[in-house]
Formats: sequence, C-alpha cells, structure tokens
Amino acid sequence: VQLVESGGGLVQPGGALRLSCAASGFTFSRYDMNWYRQAPGKERALVAAITSAGGNTNYADSVKGRFTISRDNAKNTVYLEMNSLKPEDTAVYYCNARFLNRISYWGQGTQVTVSS
Repeated sequence: VQLVESGGGLVQPGGALRLSCAASGFTFSRYDMNWYRQAPGKERALVAAITSAGGNTNYADSVKGRFTISRDNAKNTVYLEMNSLKPEDTAVYYCNARFLNRISYWGQGTQVTVSS
C-alpha cells in the first residue's frame, strides 16, 4: 500500500497550491479519503474529507470556502486545492485512506509553508 503526496512548497500569503495524493496497493474507490495537517507543536487535525464515490465532502471550519477536496477514482488520486492561503495554514499535510473506520493508511506527508 502506498499513498504519495505531492504539490507542497513555499507560497506567499494569499497564494494557492494544489496537493495530490496518488494511491496504490488497495481498492481506492472503496475508501473514504481525508487530508490532515500537523503544524509544529500541534496535534494532527482533519482538514477535509471526501466519501468513496465523491458524493459528500466535509471541511474544517478554518478552511471552509478556501480549500476544496476532490478525487479521481480512475486515476486513484485525491486532491486538495488550497486558495487564499494564510500563514496559519503552514503545516505538514498528510493524505489518509479509511475503510469502514477499520482500516487506515497514511502517506508520508508534504510540507506547506505560507510565508512572505
């Protein structure tokens, strides 16, 4: 099983980034997918979630209206479009795959730094 995140980097406040998470080794279309983030000194927190077929999404209040989660089950990939980025969005962003709250896989994380 592999979850490989990409797309992180350094961006100025107000900028945008698009994270991708490529999945392999499991039946991607059966798994709910999530993006978490962990800032220095803080616990890992859920940012956005999307159900297996992509019909439902949820967001942390802090990113609503700025971030969009989506998935392409044909490409085994989940995305996180991040707009209007703020310094407080700085964190390591992790991709998570979850099946019936019994099976959970994690990626290695990608750093997002929002700074001028």
